[in-house]
Amino acid sequence: MKMLHPKAFSYLGANYSKRVRYLLHIGFDGSNYIGWQRQPVGTSVQETIEDALKRIFKTDITVYGCGRTDSGVHASQYMFHITLIEALDFDLKFRLNKNLPDEIAVYDIVEIENNQHARYDATWRTYDYFIHLYKDPFLSRYSSLYEYDKLDFEAMKKAAALLPLYSDFKALCRRSHIYKHTKCQVTQAKLFVDTAQQRVRFTITANRFLHGMVRISVHFLLEIGRGNMTLEEFEKNLANQIEVPVKRLAHPTGLYLTRVEYPYLNIPPRPNITSFLKRGLED
Repeated sequence: MKMLHPKAFSYLGANYSKRVRYLLHIGFDGSNYIGWQRQPVGTSVQETIEDALKRIFKTDITVYGCGRTDSGVHASQYMFHITLIEALDFDLKFRLNKNLPDEIAVYDIVEIENNQHARYDATWRTYDYFIHLYKDPFLSRYSSLYEYDKLDFEAMKKAAALLPLYSDFKALCRRSHIYKHTKCQVTQAKLFVDTAQQRVRFTITANRFLHGMVRISVHFLLEIGRGNMTLEEFEKNLANQIEVPVKRLAHPTGLYLTRVEYPYLNIPPRPNITSFLKRGLED
């Protein structure tokens, strides 16, 4: 594996045996997209990137992402891979950034082995969810507004700390029937609060995430903070001893995929809007 030289690749379309695979490190503002994955209706991040690649290579290039994101959700670090017939001689990073809208940026391009995969090889993913408790025009696009006067932050922190103690998260999955199983390994789940700035950050790392898992978790944390759910009820729900009939989702606006990790590669996140949002909300 090696980081590509700025004079990256062109596409000759000749010998498949000489195929080369590249992992692309990007970030995107998901506000105007229906999510990562291409859908029959609406504009996705994947579709936008594939259209840009087609303009560059004059042929279809399939993009394989590290996972799905919901409509309106952002990614300050996202990975996908492409396979080309041959490695060539132009700056793909430069050309892609020129062909992509401002909401999507390519940070790095890394050559990987042909059997390595952006989705299946990812060992850990981290999501961050940001909340502000007062109306602010400069945060409205990148953090979720919840105008709650009083929240029990200590109870919310205790609830977040329960998540790594469990392994089956059917209770936090919106569509559990689409999975063979609902087990995940959560290594960390923390809540950070800045009472002076009236801002909150929830961060969670796991080997996989289920549909709606992070946003459902945030909804439950807010319900506990408001006194509408007890810690005991939340833990019984996690243990699948009781089930909340309607699983509501927190707003998508404040949710970011912020870290994707591989056993054979270490690409640090780029400084961006999440770096700003984390100020005052870290250990």
